[in-house]
Amino acid sequence: MALAVLRSRALAGLAAPEVTVEVHLAAGLPSFTLVGLPDTEVKEARDRVRAAIQNCGFEFPQRRITANLAPADLPKESGRFDLPIALGILVASGQIKADTLDSHEFAGELALSGELRAVRGALAMCAAIRHEAGLDGATARAFVLPLESAPEAALIEGMRILPAKNLLQVCAHLTGREILTPFAVAPAPTLVRYPDLAEVKGQAQAKRALEVAAAGGHSLLMSGPPGAGKSMLAQRLPGLLPPMTAAEALESAAVHSLSGSFKMAQWNQRPYRAPHHSASSAALVGGGGTPRPGEISLAHNGTLFLDELPEFQRGVLEALREPLETGQINISPAARRAEFPARFQLVAAMNPCPCGWLGHPAGKCRCTPDQVARYRGKLSGPLLDRIDLMLDVPAVAEADLSARADGESSATVRDRVTAARAVQIRRQGKPNALLGPDEVDLHARPDEAGAQLLKQAMARLLLTARAYHRILKVARSIADLAGTQQISSAHVAEAIHYRRGLAD
Repeated sequence: MALAVLRSRALAGLAAPEVTVEVHLAAGLPSFTLVGLPDTEVKEARDRVRAAIQNCGFEFPQRRITANLAPADLPKESGRFDLPIALGILVASGQIKADTLDSHEFAGELALSGELRAVRGALAMCAAIRHEAGLDGATARAFVLPLESAPEAALIEGMRILPAKNLLQVCAHLTGREILTPFAVAPAPTLVRYPDLAEVKGQAQAKRALEVAAAGGHSLLMSGPPGAGKSMLAQRLPGLLPPMTAAEALESAAVHSLSGSFKMAQWNQRPYRAPHHSASSAALVGGGGTPRPGEISLAHNGTLFLDELPEFQRGVLEALREPLETGQINISPAARRAEFPARFQLVAAMNPCPCGWLGHPAGKCRCTPDQVARYRGKLSGPLLDRIDLMLDVPAVAEADLSARADGESSATVRDRVTAARAVQIRRQGKPNALLGPDEVDLHARPDEAGAQLLKQAMARLLLTARAYHRILKVARSIADLAGTQQISSAHVAEAIHYRRGLAD
């Protein structure tokens, strides 16, 4: 009897728990059994591994083969276990001698020819190895993975990444005949380009609201007729946000790596996601038999733009309520549970009525009051209560359209936003939008005139307690942009104006 033990990684949300791959060869009728809660993709490894071993010139053992993926109660998915299973068979059958298995971890999908194909989640797996090794990383195992997956894995500092093109290269490395060269190419600094705010003509009030939203990380809902520039404004929000920190860049890259959509060109770039209004709840929040991140997680540390907001299914929109408050999403299908980060900045747009022309100077709207009320009623009160800024975006005047664009550039506004955000981080360690009730009382208390004005607004507009705190958060951001510590009545008045939104 012969036994080989190797190590790999599974994926459970952003976590990548260790998986021990045990391959046992015994006498008996030839068979190949995979145990350890594998899904269909993993079970199909039997055919891929068999063909890869034979096409690389090795002999596939005609014995009773058992491959166990431990722990047994952790679901295993994808083809990343092909490589460790194939190596386990070769070591257990004595075709290769390997004394360094304990110092390596392996992940890679095998083609029938023995070539290695990229795997998703390489960044998350590499981060888990590095984290378990401790602060200095000296005890971290070398990570053997496909060449195509090496660049994203190398974003984790202090790791020894060993990329390979095929199974033969890995075997040669383990036997000492040809050692794999560590991947040490650092990500080249990329010039991040976003659409420029200066391209938007007119809409001074909407630009100001966009700046306030960017400064404090606030959610924003715009209502206006077709062609008013709502989508154009939303596309420019990522360019107004402060540059990503190293931690934010890694978090965003890890989420995209889990979905298999990460590209090195996206490194350090604020995500911008704009799903169609026909998107299902699973597409937006994530899910599936094997939980995958949805649009809200892919927008982590960036912007989620929902155009034609009332056209989304009500259940889909209601699923936004929890992540808007907590910054994370918990997915619990029947087989397993996963948690993904979802600290996104929501920007939504809608028409003022079903036809879209309510309030347009051309007077083209023919919607009845009942139709308008029914259309706006598609958005629940609890959802609207969680949106910080709501404003009307009117049609652009002909004079503004024909004039040359002369507004401020994104770079100019971003400088003010970055300065305001830096003040918030020094003061409270987080953007204003994330302040809790106690922190609002501590850091966002207005002066006497501002408090009186807010009290009157609460009575006249029948605002909720959540709306009260959100007005103060927005007023705090407005004061930070103005460079003042004290929140005045002018700051509160502007925040209330943004809060009225669709009430007029």
